[in-house]
Order: sequence, then structure tokens, then C-alpha cells
Amino acid sequence: MLARTLIGAFTAWLLLPQLAHAEVKLAAPGALVIEHRFVIGAPPDVAWGVLIHPERYWPKDHTWSGDASHLSLVAEAGGCYCERWPGGSAEHARVTMAIPGKRLRLRGSLGPFQELAVTGVLTVNLLPHDTGTEAVVTYRLGGDGSAKLGDMAAVVDPVVRQQFAGFAALASQGR
Repeated sequence: MLARTLIGAFTAWLLLPQLAHAEVKLAAPGALVIEHRFVIGAPPDVAWGVLIHPERYWPKDHTWSGDASHLSLVAEAGGCYCERWPGGSAEHARVTMAIPGKRLRLRGSLGPFQELAVTGVLTVNLLPHDTGTEAVVTYRLGGDGSAKLGDMAAVVDPVVRQQFAGFAALASQGR
């Protein structure tokens, strides 16, 4: 049983895309900029096909309903990254740019940032890479200094990584 568990864990590790780089670029009272880079073993058009379906990879514990299947994304300017469930709904962000296979940009304050006076911009750039695609995920938050955004870097950074590591893993499987 232990051998099967170890083999399963090792196999899962091999399927995960390699995290090329993660960095908190700016952490100040009124600003936070986080960047993650993932190498995906699939071409940009395949990565795009996965990226625009957050219901397939977004962690359920980072939804309001507790169920990622309630998420949807309309991948065109003005489109909604929304969550709808029996008894409620939430707009997580609005699409401000969608260039299939290249770039998705959303404007919105995700999760607990919704109730703060901050603005968030999430950009995912899909760049051709010798092994498929490099996904560069940048999340920028800005607001007045009372938000103390820089103090939240240690919490926000691993959450962004978790959210998009799921995307990168699924895209690497070509699904």
C-alpha cells in the first residue's frame, strides 16, 4: 500500500508543470504585484482552451459557493468571470482583454479583496516556449495605504500559485 501511494505521488509530481519562477514584485501599503511563471507542456492554443474554463481547475476552497463547477468565464471584452449557485452569485472580475492563445486580462478584486477599496488586474500571458508554453501570471492590486496590501503578500502569493498551478497542470495534460 505504501509503495502504491509513493508511486502515485511521484507520478503526480512528474505531471505537474515546473514552476519556472515566482516573485513578489512589489509589496507596499497601497500596492501589491505578484508574478508567477509556469512552463506548460502544451502549445498556447491548448493552454488557452484550459485557461478560459476555470470551473475545471480553480480550487473549490477559493470560491464563494465551495464548488468550482459554479464558475464561468466569457472570454471576450466585457465578459464576466462569475460564479452562480442556488441562492447566490458573485462577479469575480470583468474581462478587459482576450486574445486567444496569447493573453487574458481581468479587472477585479478577487476573494476577500472585493470588500476593500482596491482594484485588481490579473493578466495571463501565454508565450511560446521550446517545450510548449510559458504562462506568465501577474496579479496587481492597488488602493489606498489603509488596505496594507504589502502585508498580505505572504498569503496572496501562494494562493495565486495554487490557482494557476492547477491550470498549468491541466493544460500540460492537454485537457
